[in-house]
Amino acid sequence: MFSRYKKTGLPARTGAPPATTPSGAEPATAAGPAEAQARPSVQRKAPGAAPQGRAAPAQAAPVDKEKRRKERLAEVKMELHKALLDNLNLSALETATEKELREEIAAIAAESLEEMGVVLNREERGTLHQELYDEVKGLGPLEPLLQDDDINDILVNGPQQVFIERAGRLELSHVTFKDERHLLRIIDKIVSAVGRRVDESNPYVDARLADGSRFNAMVPPIAVDGSLVSIRKFKKEKLAVDDLVKFGAFTEEMAAYLQAAVATRLNVIVSGGTGSGKTTTLNALSSFIDDAERILTIEDTAELQLQQTHVGRMESRPPNVEGKGAVTQRDCLRNALRMRPDRIIVGETRGEEVIDMLQAMNTGHDGSMTTIHANSARDAVSRLENMIAMAGIEMPLKAVRAQIASAVNLIVQASRLQDGSRRMVSITEITGMEGEVISMQEIFRYERLGLAPDGKIVGRFNATGVRSYYADRFRQWGYDLPATIYDPIAAQ
Repeated sequence: MFSRYKKTGLPARTGAPPATTPSGAEPATAAGPAEAQARPSVQRKAPGAAPQGRAAPAQAAPVDKEKRRKERLAEVKMELHKALLDNLNLSALETATEKELREEIAAIAAESLEEMGVVLNREERGTLHQELYDEVKGLGPLEPLLQDDDINDILVNGPQQVFIERAGRLELSHVTFKDERHLLRIIDKIVSAVGRRVDESNPYVDARLADGSRFNAMVPPIAVDGSLVSIRKFKKEKLAVDDLVKFGAFTEEMAAYLQAAVATRLNVIVSGGTGSGKTTTLNALSSFIDDAERILTIEDTAELQLQQTHVGRMESRPPNVEGKGAVTQRDCLRNALRMRPDRIIVGETRGEEVIDMLQAMNTGHDGSMTTIHANSARDAVSRLENMIAMAGIEMPLKAVRAQIASAVNLIVQASRLQDGSRRMVSITEITGMEGEVISMQEIFRYERLGLAPDGKIVGRFNATGVRSYYADRFRQWGYDLPATIYDPIAAQ
């Protein structure tokens, strides 16, 4: 197996340089890692160390030993990775199975470890083989984090700091990169797979991983302390409305109302901050669309997971190296209007495409949906006004607001609370114009009642007591909601 994928024409190896070891430690020998790490080494006195004559903390030695072991394994891994690149015919590996590749990596690693005079136990050797496989076929140190379904976001602040978000909380992971060059190599591997590039002349990039996860990177010199990477992981299983109700994102009464709103083709905007669950909410709302309708989705990075049969997906494209060839969301939206859609769903409206989106909502494409960054329903309307102004359209403010009031029927506000939980904090209807002001009425809201001892927010969903402006429309379409869902819960 070792010769099957080995490069041909390589000179005979007469020996390998000794394994690089951490500063202050002697090279590892065949005596094994335990003996090599047990040898005394001269170390500088750390700031704040105990004075002579006073016993050091009992845990200091094991922690230092574990740190040296990890550093040593990292050095060995880098040496072995270089050996793999020197020996493996990477073009031939494209047709190799996972089993064949793992056997090949194990064979080359065994030979290299013997030449380097390094002995590892079974657990260390298995970990090393997995990390080498991830370097060759995966995304190196990021691969275990991508495989962990409990992790929602991966945030890299330079090669030595990798944060993860788990259950709404950020924490520093144990994962690190060897150096900045190692991190840049992983970034280049990701962006080149989707035909994009990142370098000093183009220091930031948006891309999508093979599993659909959203990827963003910014490299030096713009990133001062090392490359910055953020990965928003793609959920393998789409969360349905029942799942969100079970998780406490909203109530069954709110779900019944939203089902009626989407099914009767109200135009919906999902508003919220970054990471508040806008896309998840939009996915859930799309499940109420009839399977017979033709839906077109437009996104910068394809994330929506619609389950209907008749779905056309479009994705914008950045300019090439020469600054040409860009296809914006507005270009996609204009073309979508010629493709006979029943509904248009824009992943996120953030620029001049807002004009075409509002016109589509006003010209026979009822039931269209999009998301927008805003902190409240009223802020969402202001954001729409600002985006129209930024697009260079000179219209009187009253005409702009009349266009918005005519196009948008419902604003669903999602929010990420301080304990990391995500809630649908408000459902607001737009009912028209009163003078020069857009009139709105809130139907449901989330009321915060206090804070539990464990830091969790205590609250409840409640109706405001206002009957829906679209109640007659719901009834005409066959969704006769009981009047009790609009009754507020009495204060306790």
